[in-house]
Amino acid sequence: MLKFLLPLMLLIKFKNDWSMIQVGLGLLSFLVGMNYFHNNCLYNLGFSMGLDYLSYLMVYLSVWIMFLIIISSLQVKFNNNYSSFFVFVNLVLLFSLLVSFSSLNYLLFYISFEVSLIPTLILILGWGYQPERIQAGVYMIFYTLTLSLPLLGSLLFLYFKEGSLLMMLMKPVSEMSYIKVIWYFSSVMAFLVKLPMYMFHLWLPKAHVEAPVAGSMILAGVLLKLGGYGLIRILYVFQKLSLSFSWLWVSLSLVGGVIVSLMCLRQVDMKSLIAYSSVVHMSLVLCGLMVFSWWGLMGAVVVMVGHGLCSSGLFCLANMVYERVGSRSMMIGKGLLNFMPSMGLWWFLLSVGNMAAPPTLNLFGEISLIISLVSWSSLSMWGLMLLSFFSACYTLYMYSLSQHGVFFSGIYSCSSGNIREYLVLFLHWLPLNLLVLNLSLVSGISCLQGVSV
Repeated sequence: MLKFLLPLMLLIKFKNDWSMIQVGLGLLSFLVGMNYFHNNCLYNLGFSMGLDYLSYLMVYLSVWIMFLIIISSLQVKFNNNYSSFFVFVNLVLLFSLLVSFSSLNYLLFYISFEVSLIPTLILILGWGYQPERIQAGVYMIFYTLTLSLPLLGSLLFLYFKEGSLLMMLMKPVSEMSYIKVIWYFSSVMAFLVKLPMYMFHLWLPKAHVEAPVAGSMILAGVLLKLGGYGLIRILYVFQKLSLSFSWLWVSLSLVGGVIVSLMCLRQVDMKSLIAYSSVVHMSLVLCGLMVFSWWGLMGAVVVMVGHGLCSSGLFCLANMVYERVGSRSMMIGKGLLNFMPSMGLWWFLLSVGNMAAPPTLNLFGEISLIISLVSWSSLSMWGLMLLSFFSACYTLYMYSLSQHGVFFSGIYSCSSGNIREYLVLFLHWLPLNLLVLNLSLVSGISCLQGVSV
C-alpha cells in the first residue's frame, strides 16, 4: 500500500503547481490500474493495511474520481480562490479514503472513516456557494458523528471480547440477546447514515446542493461508498444476528426508495434532484447487502462503482450549467439544447446510465440486486417495480426539462463546452460503459467469494 500512499504524500509538496497535481494523480490512477491482480485474497500487506478485491475497486474509484475532480475544478484556480489550499484539502481527503479502504484493523478504519469528514466539511464551508452551506455542514457533521460514537463503543466492546480488532480474526456472533441486539444496531447505524438510508438521508441533499463541484463529486463518487464498504466489513461479525433484521432494512429501503423517487419528481433544483436519486440507488445497495446472498453482494458492489461514476458525471454537468447560467434551477436553465447544443449528448448518455439502461454497469448491478431480492421474498417485486419505474420517470423529467423547452430570455448566446469539460465527461462515461465488456473484472466473480458469507 505504501507505493500508493507515498506518491500521494509527495504530491502534497507540489500543491501550488496545479498541472503537476493533475499529471501526478493521472499517473497514480494508472499505477493503481496496473496493480490489478487478484489471485490471492489479500495482497500488498503491511502496516495493518492490505487490499482484497473489494478494497482494490474502491481505491481505484477514489483515485480516479479525485483525478477528475482536479481537472473539473479549474475555476478555483482561475479565480485564485485559495487554490493551493483547495488542492491540499483534496489530497488529504484522498489519503484518508485510501487508508479507510485498505485498513485491516477496525480501529484504523474507524479513525480514517471519521478523518474523511473534516476535509469534506472544509470543502463545503470554504468553497460552497450560498450562506446556507454552514447549515449543510452542521447537518452533515452532526448526523454522522452522533451515530459514530456508538460505533466506537461497539468496537471497544469487540476488542474486549475478542482481544483483537483485526478483520481477519473475527468470529461471527451467534446467539441472540438484548445486549447483542443493541451492540448490532450501534455498530451498523454509523454506516447506514453514511450510505445514507432513508430517514437518515436529510444531510445529503443539503450537503450536495451547497458543496462546490469537488465536494459533490467526491460525496457522490466515493464517500457514500464508505457506508456500503463499512457494512460489508462489519456485517461479517453480525451475519447471523443481521438475518433476523433483514425484513426491517429491506422494507425501509424499498418504501423509502419509492418515497424519495416521488420527491425527485417535484424537484426544480438540478443538484438536489441528482442528490435524491443517489439516495434511491443506495437504498437498493442496502437491500442487496442485507439479504446476505451472493447475487446481492455482487450487485451492490457493481452498483456502487457504476453509481460513483454516473452520479459524479451528472454533478459535473450540473456545475457546467451553473457556471454559465448562474442558477441551478431547471426553470431558468431549461432549453439547454439551444444554449449548449454539444452538451446535449453528454446529458443523454449520463441520464441513460442513471436510469440503469444498457450498456451501463448500473444495469448489470440492478439486475443482480433484483434477482437477489425477488429470491429472498416475492413481495419485494412490488417495491422494485415502482423503484424501476420512478427512476426512469425522474431521470426523463430531469433530461427533458433541462434540455427542451423555450430557454430563458436572459440567456442570449450559445456557449458550448471546452476540451477540458469534454475530457472529464468522457472519462466518467468510458469506464461506466466499457467495464460491461468484462463483468468479472468489476464484480469480482472469481474473488469476492472470500468476502461473501
